[in-house]
Amino acid sequence: MATRTAGGNAAFHNFHNDYAHIADPNERRRLALAEIDKAPFGWYHVRAIVVAGIGFFTDAYDIFAIGIVSTMLGIVYWNDATNNPGKTPANADTAIKVATSAGTVIGQLGFGYLADVVGRKKMYGLELILIIFATLAQSLSGDSPGLSIVGVLIFWRVLMGIGIGGDYPLSSVITAEFATTKWRGAMMGSVFAMQGVGQFVAGLVSLIVTVGFKESLLTAATQAECGGVCGLAVDKMWRVIIGFGAVPGCIALYFRLTIPETPRYTFDVARDVVKGGSDIKAYLGNDAEGVPDEISRVHAMADSAPQLEVPKASMKDFIHHYSQWRYGKVLLGTAGSWFFLDVAFYGVSLNNSTILQAIGYGKGATVYELLYNISVGNIILVCAGAVPGYWVTVALCDTIGRKPIQLGGFTILTVLFCILGFGYHKIGESGLLGCYILAQFFFNFGPNSTTFIVPGECFPTRYRSTSHGISAAAGKIGSIIAQVLIGPLRIRGATKTNASPWLNHVMEIYALFMFLGIFTTLLIPETKRLTLEQLAGEVPGTPQFDPDNAGRTDTLVRKTSDPSVEETQIGEKV
Repeated sequence: MATRTAGGNAAFHNFHNDYAHIADPNERRRLALAEIDKAPFGWYHVRAIVVAGIGFFTDAYDIFAIGIVSTMLGIVYWNDATNNPGKTPANADTAIKVATSAGTVIGQLGFGYLADVVGRKKMYGLELILIIFATLAQSLSGDSPGLSIVGVLIFWRVLMGIGIGGDYPLSSVITAEFATTKWRGAMMGSVFAMQGVGQFVAGLVSLIVTVGFKESLLTAATQAECGGVCGLAVDKMWRVIIGFGAVPGCIALYFRLTIPETPRYTFDVARDVVKGGSDIKAYLGNDAEGVPDEISRVHAMADSAPQLEVPKASMKDFIHHYSQWRYGKVLLGTAGSWFFLDVAFYGVSLNNSTILQAIGYGKGATVYELLYNISVGNIILVCAGAVPGYWVTVALCDTIGRKPIQLGGFTILTVLFCILGFGYHKIGESGLLGCYILAQFFFNFGPNSTTFIVPGECFPTRYRSTSHGISAAAGKIGSIIAQVLIGPLRIRGATKTNASPWLNHVMEIYALFMFLGIFTTLLIPETKRLTLEQLAGEVPGTPQFDPDNAGRTDTLVRKTSDPSVEETQIGEKV
């Protein structure tokens, strides 16, 4: 009898235990995974999407909110500055924003690797705890003679970034491994689309607190004059905006901490088929859990684990697996595509102020009007392009396919950035606004969504989380390059009349990165309507089948001479 795994709740059913009574581990694995793959879409899946999506809600909320909060920090902490009083210095602004991306890289690589080594269940929830703790700590941070607010925020945002980074591989892989094959792309896309909801809520919360402190904000005409009750109000506002990001995480934390281990990890990596008998005795004795003899457990695992046909994870196997071009090119394709995407995706976000100016929401006659317009303007931009793009991907990725959406997105974005770059001085503010909204739409109905979905599907279970973490980290490295190296180029040769003289050339650079993304997209497989085992090359009789990846040594078809025996074994071990 197999191990009965702990965990299970309304959002994540424990499929593994449904087949724990079957002796043959390979048959039990096949039946349990088939149950997941063929399950009709229902409220169970919706709850799973919400629980997994909370991390991405918080991720987008915090990253989007800091763009709004940065203006408030300038009013509070640089009100008496010699140059540009009331405005956050460019270096401090960049450092605070890049700190999150730097922490995210660490979290994506670290949590991605640990989820493959110790299990998804043991790591899921820990990253959300880290996000909640660091978010609340930021909202309670302050300046002191020995430590500036910039240093404090950088420290906490790096820690928050580590938690956010861990959420990428964990939420993607767990959603993929629990999803039905038919709607797996829609489920994973919905989890990622929570970023759009997070961006919208960040602007909404900023708008609410701005209106709430309206009377205090109206006492100052400019940012430099915002002291006294105005400065006190702004100091409270940015803390409320940042702190609210922890609320959804607290609500979802229980579901994350009580999920069962995914059946695919239990079968393919843990290979634990023990503890069943002890659990039955414990149940009859009204105990919570059986505690089997560890020596007996080790012996039982040694007997049953070799029966599983999938290869065992190891560094040697990892190197061997990805040294093969058919698998190495997929990792290169997912990581490269994410890298090229994020250079432009995060680089464009640096120019939100230019777009807000174009639609008339970049300034105000008073501090209240300024903060009000920034909040409303950001909500408009999110609703106009980003949010629709996310949900169009959710609607179409399981019919059109991931690869066509990503390929089409990169192609259209290449054209849009060429228009923005080479025609910047000719298209006017209306043309600039139109191209920006279209770019936001095709970022999200395109590579921004698919670069998250595909790495969670196309790798074998034993390396799925690590590979997704590597791919996601490549993207965040691209965002750091955009913010630190490429973004500042837009102010090269700046004057009082032209603050971003090189912005058109920066757009041309982004067009190049989008063009390169077309070629990396050609390296990835189409994952639509295929099981994770088919994509990993473990299913005999499919075009993707690889006997080595399925733990088999040949692909011979053996037929018996006895016509009464219906037996065809493909790839039987020799």
